[in-house]
Amino acid sequence: ENLAADRVGRALEMEADRMQGLILDQNELKTEREVVKEERRLRSEDDPQGALVETLFAQAYLSHPYHWPVIGWFGDLDAMSLDDLQRHYDTFYSPNNATLLVVGDIKAESLLPTIKQLFEPIPRGPEPKPVMTMEAEQKGERRFLLKREAQVPFVMMGYRVPNYTSEDSYALDVLESILSRGKSSRLYQSLVYDQKLSLAVGAEYGLMQADPGLFYFYALVSPGQKVETVEEALTKEIKRLQSDPPTDLELQRAKNQVEAARWFEQDSNFRHAMLLGQAETVGAGWRKVDQFLDRIRAVTAQDVQRVARQYLIEDTRTVGTLIPLPPKQSDAPPAAAKQRKH
Repeated sequence: ENLAADRVGRALEMEADRMQGLILDQNELKTEREVVKEERRLRSEDDPQGALVETLFAQAYLSHPYHWPVIGWFGDLDAMSLDDLQRHYDTFYSPNNATLLVVGDIKAESLLPTIKQLFEPIPRGPEPKPVMTMEAEQKGERRFLLKREAQVPFVMMGYRVPNYTSEDSYALDVLESILSRGKSSRLYQSLVYDQKLSLAVGAEYGLMQADPGLFYFYALVSPGQKVETVEEALTKEIKRLQSDPPTDLELQRAKNQVEAARWFEQDSNFRHAMLLGQAETVGAGWRKVDQFLDRIRAVTAQDVQRVARQYLIEDTRTVGTLIPLPPKQSDAPPAAAKQRKH
């Protein structure tokens, strides 16, 4: 919640109330289920690129929970019952499984007694079982095709990489910046500006995850260009970084971009709280936020080249291609024709 400093007590009262005595209703379940299903349609079902990302994770992770989208499949949503919701609430919505952050114009010495008064009486819940399933080593490239209504093809390739628990995560963050951040990045200069193979190109990596995640590249294929040509161009840029380390100028520019992004992320109390909360909740601890920039500044060109060689290898990647289908023809006459009949 974003609120005035003199109203923080009311927000804490509401959060404490949410941790106990939830009343579930079948009619509300039906209503909210449809709301969530509509969200899923917007994010994945009716968004070809969103559907490709979802399928990429499902193929890259076969046993780890990252296989499943957070919002769930339609089958999950349809099968959900009030008992399922109650069990989930009783297991996870308790003080021993929560992280509380308050950022802004406050005095800790006066606020902590209020927090203790509101949350301490709430009984502890069961300890949620930690995720013990670690994904087995991938031994061979995986490929899939996804056919959806779309205007142009889309290519994605994902590599499983470490999270914050590894020092390599900072070099991977800088690597992402060198390859994909801004119009001066290697991928944009090569695929969009020079070769005109792609309408858009980039990469995504986030080190602040509970378990090792996915470093993935994407490219929107320009009309008239071949998917294979775009994929080859992407792979070529990765291999170029593996053989030729970034220049001093590239390295410093990438670090500057990462640092600027981090400062902009903390331009509000809300965003600062989100950073601290995410670090604490995934297990890294809030101090990791303060250590981040020092770790980034310490990354060398050799570190970037080393992690590119170690993790961005073809035998452990998953490649997905969106094959565009033409829009389905509607059997209903167009609106203008209906009007002419009248």
